[in-house]
Amino acid sequence: MKPMETAARTAPIYDTAALQREDSLHYLHPFTDHKALAAQGARIIVRGEGIYVWDSEGLRILDGMSGLWCVNVGYGRKELADAAYRQMMELPFYNSFFNTANVPAIKLASALVKVAPPHFEHVFYTGSGSEGNDTVVRMVRRYWDIEGQPQRKIIISRHNAYHGSTVAGASLSGMKGMHAQGDLPIPNIVHIEQPYHFENGHGLPIDEYGIVAARRLEERILELGPERVAAFIGEPVQGAGGVIIPPPTYWPEIQRICDRYGVLLASDEVICGFGRLGHWFGAQYMGIRPDLITFAKGVSSGYIPLGGVLVGDRVARTLIDKGGEFHHGFTYSGHPVACAVALENLAIIEREHLVDKVREDTGPYLKQQFEALADHPLVGLAESCGLVAGLVLVKNKRPVETFAEELAVGMICRGYMFRNGVIMRAVGDRMIIAPPLVISRAQIDEMIGLIRRCLDQTRQDLKSRGWI
Repeated sequence: MKPMETAARTAPIYDTAALQREDSLHYLHPFTDHKALAAQGARIIVRGEGIYVWDSEGLRILDGMSGLWCVNVGYGRKELADAAYRQMMELPFYNSFFNTANVPAIKLASALVKVAPPHFEHVFYTGSGSEGNDTVVRMVRRYWDIEGQPQRKIIISRHNAYHGSTVAGASLSGMKGMHAQGDLPIPNIVHIEQPYHFENGHGLPIDEYGIVAARRLEERILELGPERVAAFIGEPVQGAGGVIIPPPTYWPEIQRICDRYGVLLASDEVICGFGRLGHWFGAQYMGIRPDLITFAKGVSSGYIPLGGVLVGDRVARTLIDKGGEFHHGFTYSGHPVACAVALENLAIIEREHLVDKVREDTGPYLKQQFEALADHPLVGLAESCGLVAGLVLVKNKRPVETFAEELAVGMICRGYMFRNGVIMRAVGDRMIIAPPLVISRAQIDEMIGLIRRCLDQTRQDLKSRGWI
């Protein structure tokens, strides 16, 4: 699609058609219908600066999704490139097997512990969030083996959650499309209702519904037998599922239930960590005490792949004091270049007070501006938490009537977003954003103005089709 004349653009300097042909010949993309992509042609992103990226046609695009929830400090940070260069020249790689370590991995572990909740003193490194959640599965089951309760193998997750696309990560994820491919989930992983009041509240007040949704966990634990349940895993705010913000009563009740039955609690912070919700970790925002925290994305702002698990004292002391060898790890666990970049990334976040900025300034401002979109005729709900936000496209507002799934209204809206120079992701008919933490109030205004324009154009399109 050609960019709108109103979008900021420069003269194209790439042969887009040639790149698209080469892409379709050789590059298999993640989560993609490759036949459809070959017919349409990929959008080629060639440059980034601050909160903006440019495509090969010269269109400047406000990146409302921080790449893929990860470019927290924005594009073009020379400090991170310099950190990678220095470490590559000194020690580009060495493994962490065979009783060895490297300086950046050690220093980063100390830096992570410093900003984590106080009962976290240990870090296990991976290359991604998916690998981090695979590690959670292995570590949780190893913990219970050591504690003399090997029958505790079941991990409870939630429908529509996203915990990665490896075999274990996709099993923890609660997405039907993923489970339909590859005989998933693997045994001893089960799912309960997501805490989505708009869809599942059925007229209950939101705080009351939060308790009801949390008690689905207790019901499932009792159904399975508490002696068989190892852990519950959840994202503080569900990301890829559509920015599902739980009622404020939900997570405290989840914590109570886990405590009552001795179930380990794992907080998947691949999206929510490193300032996204106005705290270093989403668990702090929600007021819970998880035993494990999965991290990735924002730890390096996506500049270099890195992930891991923060391991709380309950689990760490068992693994260290009683456990013997833990037969798990990766070639790139504690990669020195990735850890060096992450160290500098954390320094930028601290130096620029980005966590405080989200909590006290841009987060509340985004909430005010984004939730005002609820007055648009297409919007049935608009909500935000820190620097994540989502709105629901509806056919009618009173009574609420949603669009038929096969109409793919969200994807129509997403097309207008790209053409107008803003990235907003479609999850069904729920449109979501997670902009870089460096976004300013003026840039929030710019983003909201673009979103409103695209909503207007989407509504006009749907009217022309006779769908509203």
